[in-house]
Amino acid sequence: MVVVFATSSDIEASVVMALLDSHGIEAIRASGSTHGIWPMTVSALGEIRVAVADSAAEDARRIIESHRQDVGSRVVRLRDEFDDLQTRIDYRFRDRGMLEHALTHKSRAAEDASGGVTDNESLEFLGDAVLGLVVADALFHQYPTYDEGQKSKIKAAVVSTQSLARHAEQLRLGEHLILGRGEEKTGGRFKQALLADAYEALIAAIYLDGGLEAAEAFLRRELKDALDEGSAQTFARDYKSALQERLQALGRPLPEYRVSGEAGPDHRKTFSVEVVVGGDVLGAATGRAKKEAEQEAAREALARLSGTPNAQFPTPND
Repeated sequence: MVVVFATSSDIEASVVMALLDSHGIEAIRASGSTHGIWPMTVSALGEIRVAVADSAAEDARRIIESHRQDVGSRVVRLRDEFDDLQTRIDYRFRDRGMLEHALTHKSRAAEDASGGVTDNESLEFLGDAVLGLVVADALFHQYPTYDEGQKSKIKAAVVSTQSLARHAEQLRLGEHLILGRGEEKTGGRFKQALLADAYEALIAAIYLDGGLEAAEAFLRRELKDALDEGSAQTFARDYKSALQERLQALGRPLPEYRVSGEAGPDHRKTFSVEVVVGGDVLGAATGRAKKEAEQEAAREALARLSGTPNAQFPTPND
């Protein structure tokens, strides 16, 4: 075996291995000695080395060299199709492998037999915290006279799965997701929960690459309209109450809400909820909290009752 690439970045090593694999060259991670090769190890200096068979070394070096881009003192690779995304988010990554990490779904990592592909779940967890901090800070300064309950309701609307998924769609984030074959076949690029999670992973990637200032600048641009609308809307609409009133007026039974499914790890669990009226499912939605999903399902049910899919309905407070 011959070492053809060395780095201290796990992400860079994974990117290079994926690059070689796409060209049909099998690579493994190696220790400091080419006489002892073990997957997922590093040298004594904390350096990860990518090794290939002797017969493939020349081709591997040529492929890696053709994909090098100087970024400060480091050399990393970024898939060409990510350039447009960086333009849309108005941020250029210094460690561009971080962007690829943020867009890698667990379904892709699960299909990698080498264990060299890392999914974005940890980045989602961090991104959720960064998002919460930036939004709370913005609301604190933008609405100083609002009480805690009012600000909490605005925040819940701004950071909801539906809201984040819409932002992801506007960035065309789904086009760049790195998915496993199964997730690809089932329409993963268009799933709201998956898009929202990738959006949070993107926030974390920007934070890790450029610091809190860069992440805040990105979110201020992205969420400006939603935060500004807080003064007009103030509260997330109470679709559940509105649906109950509508059904009572129609002489129909009261709605029942049932959880139809759960997905994700405990710290990132999502809930699928259906609203049932007289045995019929009138609406269904997914959210990170049962109440959030129930509200969205109720909104869908109201739209179905009116025959207007995107209609907006007054709440009891309107």
